[in-house]
Amino acid sequence: MSKLLIIVLILISPTAYSTESVCYGTTSNGSLRNGVELPSEGDNFVGYSIIARLAGRTYVHSTVKTVLLRAYKNLEVTMPNKVYKYAETGFEDGGKFRPHKTHQNGLSVDFMTPVLNDNNESVHLPTNPFNKFGYNIEFDSAGKYDDLRIDYDALAAHIVELHKESIKAGIDLWRVIFDPKLQPNLFKTKYSEYLKNNIQFSKKRSWVRHDEHYHVDFIVSCK
Repeated sequence: MSKLLIIVLILISPTAYSTESVCYGTTSNGSLRNGVELPSEGDNFVGYSIIARLAGRTYVHSTVKTVLLRAYKNLEVTMPNKVYKYAETGFEDGGKFRPHKTHQNGLSVDFMTPVLNDNNESVHLPTNPFNKFGYNIEFDSAGKYDDLRIDYDALAAHIVELHKESIKAGIDLWRVIFDPKLQPNLFKTKYSEYLKNNIQFSKKRSWVRHDEHYHVDFIVSCK
């Protein structure tokens, strides 16, 4: 092998050889091939549970992973003092993902709702086995839970970045499921017009409330 070829191979990023995921069917009746695991943490985000990670519940489609990580990177600049936490995603091969009705083909991601404490600091919503890893938390009509309150600016900014990075990646957001009674607060933020023009929010309450987390479905061409 020539020295020139060796140098070229060294300079080429390993990601150029990474296998792309392939999704099948729909979010509620599908599967996934070559699913990829999300990192346990980054500079401004963490996963919701080491236990769930070990159980293989943090896999997504490769393009969705790219979008998620780029969105978090953008938020380091646009929302430098905010922290985020992702939650349930799916299995490496997709398929039924109890107790969820969706999350079957790598295109569904749950995110824990960003919150502020009494000192107006961005903190992580607590997630542990005693509160069903955060899914058992209930916010009141004012968006409060104990000494925490929903950070609508951080939430709206995250959705905007997810959409922008999806478009750049050649995919899109299908829908965002978040408690309809709390949604109006998102449209009081500076991101209101962008959300109105680009994001399809759920209008009816889902089988679970979706206040402690928001569910995002992506549109990727599936087989």
